[in-house]
Amino acid sequence: MVLPGSCHAAFTVLRQIESVVVLEQLGSSLFDTALQMVVKDRSVNATYTDVSEKDSQQKFMTDFFLIYNLIIGLTPILPAMLLARLGDRGWRRAPIMLPLSGYLLSRLALLLVVLFRLPLEVMYGAGVVFGLSGGFCAYWPGVMTLASLGSTVKDRSKVMMRVELLYGGAGLVGSLVSGHLFLLYSSSTQHGSILLSVSTLLHLLCLLHSITLLQVKPVPIPEPEDACDLLPQAPEGVPVEAPAGRNMVNVALLFVAAMLYVSAVGGGIEILGPFLLKEPLSWSATQVGYGNAAGCTIFLTSFLGVMVFRRCVNDTSLILIGMLSFASGIYFMSFVTATYMFYLARSLTLFALIPMPIIRSLLSQQVPASSCGTALTSLQLALKFASLAYLPAFTKIYQRTLDWFPGFVFTLSSIITVLGMIPICVIGCRSPKRQRYETIQVD
Repeated sequence: MVLPGSCHAAFTVLRQIESVVVLEQLGSSLFDTALQMVVKDRSVNATYTDVSEKDSQQKFMTDFFLIYNLIIGLTPILPAMLLARLGDRGWRRAPIMLPLSGYLLSRLALLLVVLFRLPLEVMYGAGVVFGLSGGFCAYWPGVMTLASLGSTVKDRSKVMMRVELLYGGAGLVGSLVSGHLFLLYSSSTQHGSILLSVSTLLHLLCLLHSITLLQVKPVPIPEPEDACDLLPQAPEGVPVEAPAGRNMVNVALLFVAAMLYVSAVGGGIEILGPFLLKEPLSWSATQVGYGNAAGCTIFLTSFLGVMVFRRCVNDTSLILIGMLSFASGIYFMSFVTATYMFYLARSLTLFALIPMPIIRSLLSQQVPASSCGTALTSLQLALKFASLAYLPAFTKIYQRTLDWFPGFVFTLSSIITVLGMIPICVIGCRSPKRQRYETIQVD
């Protein structure tokens, strides 16, 4: 039986990795708002002898998210490595399907916590299950591996940014409705039960989709291991001599830059949630959803930024633009005391998501296709290890500075971002020599 053209095109789209990304992120954006509000509700009765009542709520929330995020950051390390190896041996869907099962179980766990008034500590166990399935640490490199292997080196950055765009667009839609869904309830259910039911259903559909419909494109012919370069490309038609071997200096610099930048972003955004729930902002569920939507909008603006800036700047300059964007926005966040100021600060971070997709793309060009999954997972694992330092550090600094300058952690985040720009500048400074050499060769 031959399908009509439109049906065949729709079926082809459904079999691509992008449809999995959309379903998963829709469900996750609903879950993120629900978890944040459930933790806030449970913090009302929190008391600590050494701090005031309001600070006790902040301490309860930040301590919970610290432990929870450390669990979901540590437990995926070994499973993610095993899944990456399995993926590189030909089982490309394994690093996607198994983590999605963990996503589903963790969302179901929070739903049970809300419905049956279970202790919030149940989520620690759910975090362990989530991590043992590989978690985001295995899922996202698996997604990026499928996306990169289905594209050419020239278009790889663009393809990865398209995946990030869909990821952000789905998060935007989910976040906009999440706050309203959280407030829906009946006499027999609790706040958030309907929201979490929808989130769980979406993750169930996503898992079934990845099992039955997801298509793995044939891996392209591997490029020579030494034929890739992180430096700006020569103009079209200019022959470029392949480097003698892998440029491990650039690889190391990319790892350092990524770890510093993710530490700054992860630490700052980790504290941003509790910061918005305390006075003078005291956000409601609807406002939390809108705030998360503002964060997801950055996916869209970053994608557009890549499309526009790529015409006139190279990859290293793109990364610097994104880092500078985040550094300025998060610094302004230090002084936010009203909702409109939050959105002004967010508007400065329009291109904050440009750096990591470009860094991943550049890194993937340094390894053969058969090791692409391992390389991307190694980067993701390095970022997870970095979280062991920045999550406790940012949490404790925030708790210690609540009384005199709650926004100090955002200033610190801005400083770390500037430090992360240094390795990228080093890569950029090393590139002109090669460009001049290529020009001489052409002449």
